[in-house]
Amino acid sequence: MSYQTLISATDLSRLIEQGGVLICDCRFDLGDPDAGHRAYLEGHVPGAIYVDLERDLSGKPNGANGRHPLPERQAFAARMAELGVGRDMLVVSYDTSGGYYASRLWWMLRWLGHGQAAVLDGGLAGWTAAGLPLRQGEERTAPGDLVASPGTGMPVADVQAIEANLDGGELLVVDARTAERFHGQPHPLDTASGHIPGAANRFYQLNLSEDGRFKAADELARDFAAVIGDTPPEKVVHQCGSGVTATHNLLAMEVAGLKGSRLYPGSWSEWTSDSSRPIATD
Repeated sequence: MSYQTLISATDLSRLIEQGGVLICDCRFDLGDPDAGHRAYLEGHVPGAIYVDLERDLSGKPNGANGRHPLPERQAFAARMAELGVGRDMLVVSYDTSGGYYASRLWWMLRWLGHGQAAVLDGGLAGWTAAGLPLRQGEERTAPGDLVASPGTGMPVADVQAIEANLDGGELLVVDARTAERFHGQPHPLDTASGHIPGAANRFYQLNLSEDGRFKAADELARDFAAVIGDTPPEKVVHQCGSGVTATHNLLAMEVAGLKGSRLYPGSWSEWTSDSSRPIATD
């Protein structure tokens, strides 16, 4: 069976026994960058390696490209290969944050053109709720042979595309931050308050049911239809504070069958790095 969006804990447990899957623990805490790795060492899905948001899933910020810019594609592919990802291997990511750090890795692998990538639905809590075991300590894997596939990955929209779209463009920007931040309430992570003019708001946590798993595909399709209207998915661009939680909305749209939307990687932290760019609060 092919997994390209979500995988259940029971299915993952079965695949672990069969082999051919690499599991990535993506836990992270913006306020304590080492907390995710400490938690991983204390207990993780057996066989999982630790993947760090800032060391593995981000490039170097330069003050103008956002807090978590994308790394160069070839460099990221090389790092994933170093961690054990093979060209034909299923990669499953998880966290304890509703899936948004895990979805960052999922999206980035799809960005490389690696189709076999999925997020563990329900995260680590879903795994333990299924009565499945944890393991302590560091795990190591043999290097893989992953390479970036030119022109086949998830599309992006850069800041120039967003600027060009301000005056009646075809793109619809969807902001994954809270409604409060979207409408201008100050937040410690933001250097300026508000949103990109013309953007819509879809808080990423609305993609989840009360049990922490993603809503059903038909429910997500209805939810996003209320946000994007008649805009084709390929004209939808997702952003957030720094290009992380926006991937949660991208994943949710893929689950809903609304394929082909884009990520604005720099997101709000890049947009607001230039004070000449307009800001809305309506």
